[in-house]
Amino acid sequence: MSKYTDDDIRNMSKITVKVAADYLGLSPMGVSIGMRNNLLPIGFAIHNTERDRLYSESWSYNIVGERLIAYKYGRINEIQVENIENNLSVIIEKFEEVKQDISFLLSENADPKN
Repeated sequence: MSKYTDDDIRNMSKITVKVAADYLGLSPMGVSIGMRNNLLPIGFAIHNTERDRLYSESWSYNIVGERLIAYKYGRINEIQVENIENNLSVIIEKFEEVKQDISFLLSENADPKN
């Protein structure tokens, strides 16, 4: 039996890979590899290649409580999850474009005397 209840998961501000693994009865490595390879639709695994770390330490995980609970009970809809992830990818791309534009504008407006 899991040491976390559904309510425990819902009330957590941050769900770690270890907590998700305990909740699902899996190993933490299984959860992280499943998320990295898009086989475990409970959140997002983000690889930051800019970090000066070991490969395994360059990953961040954002686990969504309701998706974790739905997955445990077999109620997650893969197509719905895929659509959400595709939409989030578009949002992230647009955000990156805006970030680059703002950085460019700020660099143009920087006082060269400083």
